[in-house]
Amino acid sequence: MSTSNDITRRTALGLGIVATASAASGVLGPGHGRPHLAATVTKEFAADTTTLLKNPLNGWALYGSSTPAADYWTQYDDVPLPDGTTITVSDHASVLYMRVSWTILEPSEGVYGWDTNAAFAGILAEARRRGLRLAFRVVVDSRDKASNFTPDWVRAAGASGYETQTGSKTVWSPYPDDPVFQAKYAAFVAAFAAQYDHPETTDFIDGYGLGKWGEGHSMLYRDAANREPVFDWIIDLYQRHFTTVPLALNYHRMIGGGKDWGAPDPESERMLDGAYEKGYVLRHDAFGMTTYYSDWERSMAAKWRYRRPIIMEGGWVTAQHDVTQDPRGYETVADVRQGEFDDSVEAHVNMMDFRNGETLSWFAAETAPLTQRFDAEGGYRLYPSKVVAPDALRAGGTAAITHEWTNLGWGFLPTNLPVWKHKYKAALALLGADGTPVRVVVDAASEPSDWLRGTPTAYSYTPSVAGVARGSYRWGVAIVDTTRSDTPAIALAAQGTTTNGWLVVGDVTVS
Repeated sequence: MSTSNDITRRTALGLGIVATASAASGVLGPGHGRPHLAATVTKEFAADTTTLLKNPLNGWALYGSSTPAADYWTQYDDVPLPDGTTITVSDHASVLYMRVSWTILEPSEGVYGWDTNAAFAGILAEARRRGLRLAFRVVVDSRDKASNFTPDWVRAAGASGYETQTGSKTVWSPYPDDPVFQAKYAAFVAAFAAQYDHPETTDFIDGYGLGKWGEGHSMLYRDAANREPVFDWIIDLYQRHFTTVPLALNYHRMIGGGKDWGAPDPESERMLDGAYEKGYVLRHDAFGMTTYYSDWERSMAAKWRYRRPIIMEGGWVTAQHDVTQDPRGYETVADVRQGEFDDSVEAHVNMMDFRNGETLSWFAAETAPLTQRFDAEGGYRLYPSKVVAPDALRAGGTAAITHEWTNLGWGFLPTNLPVWKHKYKAALALLGADGTPVRVVVDAASEPSDWLRGTPTAYSYTPSVAGVARGSYRWGVAIVDTTRSDTPAIALAAQGTTTNGWLVVGDVTVS
């Protein structure tokens, strides 16, 4: 989280404040004189506001199905736009998100759907082929479902629960405080994490999934006094097993409670705050629903702004709901999309949704400008607005470098998440003739989670280039993943030439 002290240390090169390249790394402050350097390469990059950037915890989530229709993908391919062109929606998204029942994921104890269910495995494989990361919510509650969302073998093992009616179907759900349920579910989460706790392929996991629709409300217990112990149990369970992939949790005013709606439950905010302090990210499933996304929800989003990212999901299902009942007076689908967008801007969300049945409406004539605006402004869009580096180095010497970063988006890159452990850092590299880095110099003091819209942030550091052979190179700049051999990891919103993920700054000679 940025503090007032952080902000006072920031500067904006080119905006009247000049930074000194010193031997110490760190954020630059105001009041420095112009550095006395040898000839330098100075590159001011222009912003790219149109290219789609598929970055972690950022962009659009396309909603999938664990039982996909035959035309699931083709309905989203070659979608006509108002200007007469077409797009493929999966090219526009970053993530395939699925709500899936525990039954599909573990139909028999120790037998997993990702190994045995061809339809489920197939949609995931196609998503990966299309360059989408994965995200999941595992649902165990069968209410409003046409089948049991907890496997029958859990009930047969002795878990206690309750039956409800969904039309003519009788379905069964477990009590979340039942010890048999908890033991079986804990074993499942361990296996689930072994399969999907990999940030290269998984973007996030909804780390709760209890209650009606997996949203955490309308909970039924064997003993209502177990509300908070169950909450703590499942939060800790997911965090124990998902150690590299972010976990998300609805900021629902009735979290873990027995009601679906009403005045905010007095315990909800404290319980949710505890999970977010532990590292959970925020999500909400009712953006645009003015009654269900109201003052309490807006306050929660404001409290956690720039401390944890927010994932948005719209609430209205326009083909099923009477949207005119919304206090905003919606009349059309476009009105609903505008309401969802307005709520997303206010909350500074990192992600928006392409939900089943709603996706194509985001590309209609009335709503396409909103989609384009989120692409240009939503989440985080980072680029190095200015880089200054030597154009000549001595072999075995050091390089005095300054670099300034700008965020075009209203969200932020949450390197401060405990599971990410500040792994994303700014770096420069000396690139060989083929574009391969021969030396990467990471600025350990750089902190992308501090880069907020409207406040460019500059740093100075003087790394060693010892061991680099004499010759001609190019400087490249990137945001790297320090847990993956300092490889470029975040797509940048800059115009310029990129080679092997490095944005080219200019030429440098080592002699």
